[in-house]
Amino acid sequence: MTTRVSTGLPKLDAMLGGGLLPGTLTVVYGATGIGKTHVGLTFADHGRVADGARGIVLDLNGRGDSQQHDDYAKRLFDWDLRVWRHTVTPMSEPYPSAGDMAAFYSNALPWVGRVRDFQMPTPEGGWEFDWNWKATYNHALYTVKPFLYFHFAAGTRRVVVDGVEPMDSPADSIQFFVFDELYRKIVHRDAETVGMEICLPVWKHREFIDAHRYDHTALTTLLLVTTEETRLEDLLARKVATGDIGATANTIVVMGSERVGSRLARLLCVVKHRGSAKSDEIVEFRVGPNGLDLG
Repeated sequence: MTTRVSTGLPKLDAMLGGGLLPGTLTVVYGATGIGKTHVGLTFADHGRVADGARGIVLDLNGRGDSQQHDDYAKRLFDWDLRVWRHTVTPMSEPYPSAGDMAAFYSNALPWVGRVRDFQMPTPEGGWEFDWNWKATYNHALYTVKPFLYFHFAAGTRRVVVDGVEPMDSPADSIQFFVFDELYRKIVHRDAETVGMEICLPVWKHREFIDAHRYDHTALTTLLLVTTEETRLEDLLARKVATGDIGATANTIVVMGSERVGSRLARLLCVVKHRGSAKSDEIVEFRVGPNGLDLG
């Protein structure tokens, strides 16, 4: 039997037939303020118990407003969610300090809007990324790639990506583009290759790379996506659009609200869970001082 990855929420694990499948991508859809960040931080913190290392949080929010990750982490889990600042440029000393390794949060990719906003027309009539943006993006990767790699090498097996804003067509979203690039080229790439790209010259750091190989197929990712839809019924009826990562994700969880009598209830359900049985329940939950309560 495949070992499951617990979300840290027993009721949600039960709805997922025992938990998430390791090495898969889960997308959580819901309107702003519904509780997605609570789910993500609970999942990340639970790695401390389940994996021996907390998960890492990559925040793509580029608006400058706080999503309260640090406040929630401190209040709910007594977790000092520090920002990763360690940058590894080519041929520089790659290894982070112990202080760097205590930082499990990165906000180094602050771009929002449409892909076209970051492109320029070509003489052939097509479009390509503006070289200034590409240079800035590649420079940001000098921070993000070691953030991911060195935490994976140290035992982290959970990735939470938050701050994805709504877009009429997901294919137009720069945030979906960035996530897809990171997921394919770093998260789901073998450890040796990623290590060799960061630790240069390779011969000098060969011993470290070989000693810190990890199974990239065991890395489980939670992508939190903000939607325009707020009602659960609308989320359940949501059509799959071109470029929507939910179409290829292994698991989809939706969080929405509905009127129940004279109050507004928060509801959650699992709408997709490939490779496993799942519950068809729609479960009410509350967000309180102790976090998410699924009853």
